[in-house]
Amino acid sequence: MKKKKILFVCIHNSARSQMAEAFLNQICGEEFEAQSAGIEPGKLNPIVVEAMQEVGLDISGNQTKAVFDFIKSGQLFSHVITVCDEASAERCPIFPGVTKRLHWGFTDPSSFTGTHEEKLAKTRTVRDTIKQQIEKWCAEVCCPTAA
Repeated sequence: MKKKKILFVCIHNSARSQMAEAFLNQICGEEFEAQSAGIEPGKLNPIVVEAMQEVGLDISGNQTKAVFDFIKSGQLFSHVITVCDEASAERCPIFPGVTKRLHWGFTDPSSFTGTHEEKLAKTRTVRDTIKQQIEKWCAEVCCPTAA
């Protein structure tokens, strides 16, 4: 069976979409191939990298990517999932083909203030919320494997 392609989109592709991509590929990678991109690609958030390493996922080598490069490449996605706030999600372009569009809003770790430890603690909360959403969605849409 061919894997369904999923694209996670946020503003900078520096945190939320990177986490969602990593979790979907880990949790339901037999059925889906996840990628991520940003409307205005930025730089990978080092606190997000640290938070993901705590759960055994190394995203330190990931590059941020532009959503418009995916459109230009002609890739088709079964789902495009925005993980930014509602207003920003409206800026996400329309993709060609039969694409289901979903919106899962998560708080942006780049907006966190405080000490490194305080920002890391808030980022862990976002990370865990994204993982729970991915697990819930996979339980709904993934085909159960035969035992």
